[in-house]
Amino acid sequence: MPYERSQALEKRLQDLLGLLRGGRHSAPTLANELEISQPTVARCVAALRKRGYMIRAVKDGHGWSYRLSANGRAHSEGLS
Repeated sequence: MPYERSQALEKRLQDLLGLLRGGRHSAPTLANELEISQPTVARCVAALRKRGYMIRAVKDGHGWSYRLSANGRAHSEGLS
């Protein structure tokens, strides 16, 4: 059902956002935690960015990871 799928997608985005609020995470780590594929992680990150969340890909000594900027959102008007 479309409504159930929509709810599942929203939950996934909120779960991903919760993990990112907790600190940096690599795509494989996020995929494992959320039990989804790495391409799905990338699509979810893109969806959150489209909603105004400032998520950066950061390279460190261990590789690439996603990080939610300290501000969290570029703007807050009209976004959930």
